[in-house]
Amino acid sequence: MYETFYGLNGRPFQLTPDPHFYFESLTHRKALSYLGYGLAQGEGFIVITGDVGAGKTTLVSHLMATIDKARLTAANIVTTKLDSQDIVRVAANHFDIDTDHMDKAQLLSAFEEFLHAEARAGRRCLLIVDETQNLPVDALEELRMLSNFQLGGQALLQIFLLGQPEFRDMLENSNQLEQLRQRVIAHHHLEPMSAEEIEPYITHRLSKSGWSGRPKITSNVFRLLYAETDGVPRKINTLMSRVLLMGSIEHSELIDQVMVERVLADLNGEEVDISEPSELSGEIKSPLWEKPKKASDTGSDRGPDAPGEMAEQDQEARYEPQFQQAPEPALEPEHDSVSPTLSPAQDDSVSRPAAVTPAPAATKAPEFESGAPVIDEETAQIIDMFAKRLSLVEKRMDGQEENLHRVLTMLVEWVENDVRSKESYVNAGRAA
Repeated sequence: MYETFYGLNGRPFQLTPDPHFYFESLTHRKALSYLGYGLAQGEGFIVITGDVGAGKTTLVSHLMATIDKARLTAANIVTTKLDSQDIVRVAANHFDIDTDHMDKAQLLSAFEEFLHAEARAGRRCLLIVDETQNLPVDALEELRMLSNFQLGGQALLQIFLLGQPEFRDMLENSNQLEQLRQRVIAHHHLEPMSAEEIEPYITHRLSKSGWSGRPKITSNVFRLLYAETDGVPRKINTLMSRVLLMGSIEHSELIDQVMVERVLADLNGEEVDISEPSELSGEIKSPLWEKPKKASDTGSDRGPDAPGEMAEQDQEARYEPQFQQAPEPALEPEHDSVSPTLSPAQDDSVSRPAAVTPAPAATKAPEFESGAPVIDEETAQIIDMFAKRLSLVEKRMDGQEENLHRVLTMLVEWVENDVRSKESYVNAGRAA
């Protein structure tokens, strides 16, 4: 949806690994160097590990798109919990070896015959095993046995192992995998991208999709993306897809920090903050009803005399009078029976400004229209600010209804366009 609104020719932040969008961060450049070194050696195991979404599959897909298929035959398998016999059969099937009705001995014989045939044709064989953290030790040992096939002193099969950090830990600590460890000629762990790489990563993927500057993205968005995703590519893709979707729904030409924070609030199931950015600093104003945080709320162990805590206590003190009942004003007498100046010795109430001066019996309270209660200026200002905030909430709700209507309209148009495209395709086929 958003790619149509912003004039893109594809989805730049799709979750499916695509070598077309490969971005060479520092850690990916190192990993690619290890893979290239391993291919040049033509033997042994290359191990690439990384957290979920770090880009392991995209990295290998990019490498496979650059190899000469006339000189290298590659098979890529994604494993589940396969035992020792199943892993060999799955690997053989990915090399297009017919394994029907074969026992393990016949299967290994057919596999070796295939490797010999490829070597005589001048091609090497590469097996890529993804998600290796799911494999038991006996299945990994079976892969090591496959790497023993040789012809004329040359290894016939090279294996790349891709896995999550737990596979790295298992490989390093398991006594049963000592022989496999000795066959590993290179190992690299993919780290998340750095904060400086987030903006080049975003613009790279957008440019690969025909981005022409729409939408414009403010610099503080990249800092927020790094803070929320820790530089993990898949997390960035997920968040950016939601941000661009909201931007297209609201017909926004600018992606800023406020929009990203609204998406994050929506993903976390929180209410969207209706605060508006400051016109001067671009910072977010706190809502009127948000009470200042205490030191205990932030996990601080400062003493009561800490300057920050005293400032917070002062803020709380300023908040409390806003919600207390306003004191009734003193009633002024109609006659001059009371002296306008009284010393503290004459009237102790003068030293307490908040006290109400009692009115003589001869005086009467002024009349108020429609019996309205007395409200001081400060309380009136607070009520007025609350009224404005309530108006903003109502406008936001109206805007959400309009956005929902716009989304439904876009979906209907998309379905109708898809149906018309299919009908045109069918009619063209019939005419042909």
